[in-house]
Amino acid sequence: MALYEHVFLARQDLAQAQVDTLAETATKIVEDNNGKVVKTETWGLRSLAYKIAKNRKAHYVMLEIDAPAGVVAELERQTQINEDVIRYMTVRVDALEQGPTVMMRKGAERERGRGPRRDREEGGNTSTGFGAQGE
Repeated sequence: MALYEHVFLARQDLAQAQVDTLAETATKIVEDNNGKVVKTETWGLRSLAYKIAKNRKAHYVMLEIDAPAGVVAELERQTQINEDVIRYMTVRVDALEQGPTVMMRKGAERERGRGPRRDREEGGNTSTGFGAQGE
């Protein structure tokens, strides 16, 4: 079976419970067609780069799937029909990422006070990484 990452964006006015229901529905579609959802991540409510169907924000959800190609076609067909989903994308990958994805790690680093903003706030030199030598 092939490995896929399926990401969908749900409308901003949905409650988190409704978004979880959408993810469960997608999981059920995959499992009913002899596939397996390896991991589900909810990335939360995030701002969009531009308005989509009058939405400035959307709930992001990612599913890592191990399934045959026909399952993905059915999942995309069902996702396209759903009015609560404003965008989706499925990508075939060679290997599934172990542990949390980059989106989840990025949020955790900011909560711990790490990341690019911390250096600027503390007055660190972020331009070249070289100290003042030869002065």
